[in-house]
Amino acid sequence: MQLTPITWTRLADGLAERIARTPGPWWRVAVDGADAARPGDLADAVAAALPALGHRALRVRAADFLRPASLRYEYGHEDADAYYQLWLDTGALRREVLDPLAPDGSGRVLPSLWDAEADRATRAAYVRLPPGGVLVLDGPLLLGQGLPFDLTVHLRLSPAALERRTPEADRWTLPAFDRYDREALPEQTADVLVRADDPRRPAWTG
Repeated sequence: MQLTPITWTRLADGLAERIARTPGPWWRVAVDGADAARPGDLADAVAAALPALGHRALRVRAADFLRPASLRYEYGHEDADAYYQLWLDTGALRREVLDPLAPDGSGRVLPSLWDAEADRATRAAYVRLPPGGVLVLDGPLLLGQGLPFDLTVHLRLSPAALERRTPEADRWTLPAFDRYDREALPEQTADVLVRADDPRRPAWTG
């Protein structure tokens, strides 16, 4: 696999230009990666680059579509399998965000559902993304779950880099990412792969 060094700014601009070149009623873009890889930063940069290319962008975080604590912690507060399989409310994410932006969708999207820290609904209002708009979603463990995306970007960290950059309090999640690599094969299945071991010098397959 040939990887090309690039800056984060050029990467975001390149992704935005790729989206803008392809017609469609909406685009559903996933920036997938462990929190340690900072997928939200790249998602923000892509969203910021799109308006200049004639596309409205809507940023959504997978962290705002987690299940209630009673379900996330059913098997304990540090269960890696539950983190991998149960934390993200994929049904709600699909119903409220992704399906409305399918070619025959309404464009009416709920930008957030659940405040995980407060453990209550966000009570966010629905927004309508006009045709030509782009959803940019970020979060970990997004691939391999049957979620309908039009472009997927995976920020890859080697196991050593992931362990080094994951805070001590969150290292119990590391087995989930190992399982994700083995089962979902994000490095192979993502449309765009970004190696991010050195946060100053990413490289990509674009």
